[in-house]
Amino acid sequence: MINIRQAELEDLAAVVSMFEQYRHFYQCENNTVLATDFIKARMEQQESIIFIAETGKQNKEIAGFVQLYPLFTSTGMKKLWLLNDLFVDESYRKQGIAEKLIEAAKSLAQQTSARGLMLETSAKNLPAQALYEKVGFIKSPSFYYTLDL
Repeated sequence: MINIRQAELEDLAAVVSMFEQYRHFYQCENNTVLATDFIKARMEQQESIIFIAETGKQNKEIAGFVQLYPLFTSTGMKKLWLLNDLFVDESYRKQGIAEKLIEAAKSLAQQTSARGLMLETSAKNLPAQALYEKVGFIKSPSFYYTLDL
């Protein structure tokens, strides 16, 4: 059985471990110290909301996580949540965990009277694209630009 709940500071080490797996998937170099500082700061400063998928096992492993950042839409004059990170450990995939994490994100958006959720994913990540479309996300015709500094 999988339980979805909001992560707390006591979950920091487990969340960081999952976060590093996520970053490794995107071919980022892992740095546990920086990752710990980054996640801890987001939690302490309430700059993001992290939901975790906990297994029903006695040691309560974390099977996956989703991290959301608050944004605002000027044209809609409402809050908007950026679903920035979604990851499920390889050994727990194909069990509906990602869908449950997205459902928790949707519930947060509804509870905060947000306009909705937005996300971006790699053009090569076809399984993620299929999942997002399956749960109701619509591919935007808008263009996104970045400026690295």
